[in-house]
Amino acid sequence: MGRFGWRGRSRGIPADPALVAAAAENPGGSVAEIDPTYIDDPNGYVPPEAIRGAWLVDGDGKLTGEYQENPRHGVPQDDFGKLTDPDHWLGWLGDDPAAAVRRGIEESLRAQVADAVVEWVKILETPRFLTGGRRHSEDEQAVLVTRAALAAPFALSVRTAQHGRSVLMGVFSWAAVNLAPPGVRKDRHWFDLGVGLDWAAEQLRERIYAVDGAGER
Repeated sequence: MGRFGWRGRSRGIPADPALVAAAAENPGGSVAEIDPTYIDDPNGYVPPEAIRGAWLVDGDGKLTGEYQENPRHGVPQDDFGKLTDPDHWLGWLGDDPAAAVRRGIEESLRAQVADAVVEWVKILETPRFLTGGRRHSEDEQAVLVTRAALAAPFALSVRTAQHGRSVLMGVFSWAAVNLAPPGVRKDRHWFDLGVGLDWAAEQLRERIYAVDGAGER
């Protein structure tokens, strides 16, 4: 947990039986303190901001009394860094690819539950990208992009009136075709829960051509 640059201080050894048991299962490590304000299930995905700090554990599985505070603790924030960091063309998503993908995720959720409110979204791995094109009719060295797609693994928090807050994990996929004239652009989203990126990437190879039911390969 040192990767967060946490501040350490001595608090004394707590007598919480659950904490002592967790320490016994993590000799030489640490036991995180999760803030229930932001996370209901500590056994699921926990955003870094939802961790208050961590108790250090010695090699025998006993609490040392040292506690490392997490300076990032607070309201979880969006993180689309792994989407926008790769050196990959995202012009088909507009001027703000992160905002476009967030809107796509929100639309997918609201298509299922109309009052869904997304609290935060984190892209967990570098997405898989696909791009297709054709030679320019007047310039053989130029390529016109005709279709593009991505599959982005995510974790997010969503609230609905009926179910309250839920933390979901899966892969959001987006394919767009007819990106170059004279066709009319078409877009389609897929919101797959509980799947891996490799599976979604394989599906993307078919999905990118399924949007318009035909097209160049």
